[in-house]
Amino acid sequence: MDLSRRPLLAALDTMALTAASPVFARGGGFAPPPPMPPARYIETNGLRMAVYEAGAGPAIVLLHGFPELAHSWRRQIPALARAGYRVIAPDLRGYGLTDRPAAREDYDLAHLMDDLTGLLDALDVKKAIWMGHDWGGILAWQMALFHEKRTSGVISITTPFVPHWQYWLQPEQISGLAAKGFESDPDVDPLEQMRRIYSPDMYVLMMHDGDKADRLLSRDPARSFRSMVRKNVITPADYFALPAEYRHMAFFTPLGLPETPMLGEEILDAEDLAFFAARFEATGFTPAINWYRNLSRNWQAGLKVDQTVRVPSLMIAAEDDVAFTPGMAEGMSNHVPDLQTVMIRGSGHWVLYEKPDELNRVVLAWLERRFPR
Repeated sequence: MDLSRRPLLAALDTMALTAASPVFARGGGFAPPPPMPPARYIETNGLRMAVYEAGAGPAIVLLHGFPELAHSWRRQIPALARAGYRVIAPDLRGYGLTDRPAAREDYDLAHLMDDLTGLLDALDVKKAIWMGHDWGGILAWQMALFHEKRTSGVISITTPFVPHWQYWLQPEQISGLAAKGFESDPDVDPLEQMRRIYSPDMYVLMMHDGDKADRLLSRDPARSFRSMVRKNVITPADYFALPAEYRHMAFFTPLGLPETPMLGEEILDAEDLAFFAARFEATGFTPAINWYRNLSRNWQAGLKVDQTVRVPSLMIAAEDDVAFTPGMAEGMSNHVPDLQTVMIRGSGHWVLYEKPDELNRVVLAWLERRFPR
């Protein structure tokens, strides 16, 4: 294939984009998605929050990632409910049918966590297991730090516990990008450190510097999901073997280049494409992106908080995850003493869609051992 340098760069960045975007089950090879429970609305922390519930027993709150919805858990909700757990899956602040405050400061961790404690209060639940994926995993870990008394345990899918918001400053990610001898400093604003390393097109920096990311994603939500939601694009080993210029996480660049080829395989079926496209057509992507726009506030809020998770925890890594590589989970036991780590082979970052049955077996086995009904 004869590609100019710019489309080639965008195509290579698309490899990483697919590892930072949800993968939903395609008709071929997967059973049709189970129907979601009906939504009901809960008043919490000044929000009207859409919540989907099923089952009875110990409470598990499912926290979706970016850019996802409670609907993303449709393959996990029935399995957990059948196993004897009370499953609570909200559309989180800014997403889906839940309210979307206008101010970006309204999307910092303080607001997000208060939404969840208010949700437990409204449902008369004292403590919950927080099960999160992607950004939902980050939120689950923070609930264990800031609200330990409301936390029974944590299940994080692909998102390791990383103290002080060093997610984009891991040695593997910045190898060949950062100046020689650079080491991330948990006492320095991570956004400031990222600016020393990455190009302005790095997706988190783009989100902070104006509304280009918002416009690129919202221009055509269906195309955005089709571009992002792909599989078999690249493995972590192949990605990190690329020249440094192709590893600046310019994930949204391909959306502005219609000529860019889509690598890998499309896995979003027409029904799911229509559902997610319609939801984000209605809400836009700005409220979801605002979660990223509070990294400095979140880092500042955690500076004096002991970075030790003291509840039973399960970390589920994915072998082919480029966004959060399995290597990022190494050393977690220094901060999460009661930790079990499980690797799911042959899956990328969005394992809950690519390997839902295997994921459910791993989760249920851990729950049976640590939180039997």
